[in-house]
Amino acid sequence: MGLKVWLNGDLVDREDAKISVFDHGVLYGDGVFEGIRSYGGKVFRLQAHVRRLYDSALGIRLTIPISQEEIAKAITDTLQANSLRDSYIRVVVTRGAGTLGLDPNRCLEPNVFIITDKISLYPDELYENGLDIITAATMRNHPNALNPRLKSLNYLNNILAKIEAIDAGTLEAVMLNHLGYVAECTGDNLFIVRDGAVFTPPIAAGILEGITRNEIIGIAREQGLEVREENITRQDLYVADECFLTGTAAEVVPVVRIDKRPIGTGRPGPVTKQLAEAFRRLTRG
Repeated sequence: MGLKVWLNGDLVDREDAKISVFDHGVLYGDGVFEGIRSYGGKVFRLQAHVRRLYDSALGIRLTIPISQEEIAKAITDTLQANSLRDSYIRVVVTRGAGTLGLDPNRCLEPNVFIITDKISLYPDELYENGLDIITAATMRNHPNALNPRLKSLNYLNNILAKIEAIDAGTLEAVMLNHLGYVAECTGDNLFIVRDGAVFTPPIAAGILEGITRNEIIGIAREQGLEVREENITRQDLYVADECFLTGTAAEVVPVVRIDKRPIGTGRPGPVTKQLAEAFRRLTRG
């Protein structure tokens, strides 16, 4: 059986999962989404992801036409229909089909669809040996222009920085905010370790409040590590003992070089390994 996609209440074959070219999600990136993971057939932190989806929709004044309970059930139903246990789940809500103008009030009805499939963001060896990244010239969106806390379909800001990373021969790039502080990477939150303490940019730095980020903060504190959410500079990155990235798709991946400068020993550090192993136990337990 082929992959099934949940589309506006129906499970359809992936070849039949289509929306109008007049949908404002296609024309203008007008919509929101969530990336979610399942482990062993169970959706990880489902309620937190669903709530963030609805918060993002509220932020762009988009009314999702079904309840949080209904969309949570649709996610699990889609997962079961595709007989997937360890998978990546993408939930998307678009403004819906409308006219060629910007006016969202001319869109008839939002489209909601759910895709469950496999994803491999980074090669397995990078989790063992660490990732090289760069600092992008592309600045993170100003929070007063398009707040990064809104997980919207307009990802061009991230894509432009991702292109910079690819051009430099790497897979990720650090993005700075409008004040010059570290915000996040193109698809992941960022942490550094210095003298045994764990640091990560605060939400006010213009980041997405990652579900995995919050889990790692909680795990670190449970293990007695000091965690500080404060502004980080590029110099802080360069002199860090360790660095790692977190995200729903990436999970926890170590960083060993930034802008061709080795971080710490140039190998994944003990705190990074400790937290990655704890997160793995949490998700697979």
